[in-house]
Amino acid sequence: MDDELINILTIPGLSVDMETAGGMRLTASGALSVACKPALNRINERLREEKPVRVDEDSVIASTWLPPIPGKVFNRLIRAEVSCALGKYVPETVSIELTRECKCNCEHCTVSEGEGEMTTDQIKGIIDQALDMGAFIITFTEGDPLLRDDIFELVDYVDKDKAIVNIFTPGTEMTPEKATKLKDAGLHSLLISIYSTDPAKHNLTRRLEGAYNWAVDAIKMGLDAGLLVTMTTHISPARMHELPGLYEFAGELGVHEFSIWESVAKRVGDPVISEQDRQVILDMHRTCNQPGPGPRVFTSSFFEGEMLGCMAGRRWAHVCVDGGIKACPYMPFEFGNVLDENGLSGAWKTIRSLKDFKERRNLCMMQDPQFLINLDQIPEGSESKYTYRNILK
Repeated sequence: MDDELINILTIPGLSVDMETAGGMRLTASGALSVACKPALNRINERLREEKPVRVDEDSVIASTWLPPIPGKVFNRLIRAEVSCALGKYVPETVSIELTRECKCNCEHCTVSEGEGEMTTDQIKGIIDQALDMGAFIITFTEGDPLLRDDIFELVDYVDKDKAIVNIFTPGTEMTPEKATKLKDAGLHSLLISIYSTDPAKHNLTRRLEGAYNWAVDAIKMGLDAGLLVTMTTHISPARMHELPGLYEFAGELGVHEFSIWESVAKRVGDPVISEQDRQVILDMHRTCNQPGPGPRVFTSSFFEGEMLGCMAGRRWAHVCVDGGIKACPYMPFEFGNVLDENGLSGAWKTIRSLKDFKERRNLCMMQDPQFLINLDQIPEGSESKYTYRNILK
């Protein structure tokens, strides 16, 4: 990128510019600059201290979880962060479950409960609602989005001037042709989980023989098609020892980023990452993101810890396969249905009105003992989604 000053965003009371001389740095001026500076400082710190995923001729991709800098979608990120700084939180990222269908039968999956799934037009309506509310990341997830015939149409439908599009898939349905079609449709990042470098352990988690080989092949197909590819894993206390090997394997595959998500409790007392383990993850985040070989590392421990705090109900909304709306995929509480008259915006207003979602938490709410007390109030035998209002009664 040439050395120059690039205007990123200009709105009444705020101008955000990017200095490219000697690296990249965002600056702000205007009446709203004070509110904006904490967000810009966080971004500048990442640009200064961590290697990016990729540097192109006219942009930098700091992470597969973020839009290119500069760009129209990044402008929306800045607008959203200014809004958050002023106390008006928007669902910056909206994840959408597309189907109950999946060859895998993972124990942690809850999407198979119930019947039916949303139509193409209904999902497009959700995308429209999310973008209208300020979302700049749309993620298609469970069961396996590649089992929907309209997946390429849905990826293409997202306005690429407003949001990036990511897809989670176990990889069982990937082909070179599908990878190319996803690239052509404008997919930003392909996300594929590897739970262990031991194929048998990965297959056991997926409860599917051959799942490991399918996942590895899908990663290679995505890379060959020119997609950004992220290898993800959910780490539990019992699997902490696997992290170095998983990172090394991610490097061997040539993925752009290795994402580590902490395991989430379902009840008070469920094993979760200890503070000591969390420090190990954070040390790995800092060490592996120094300039040098190997993929960039994204960790929920940092991103939803000291950087932004828990995003559930503050920057994140999750839409279930039947339209139910959660604050995040891991929380068993439902706050409305996107197919109802009030839609996503109505559910978001409900979430934002609740005390639990007003204060910043530097820890996933589903790991916070004070919040987990709410789970004990869910009747035994209930499905994974439970109306939060019932907890408040």
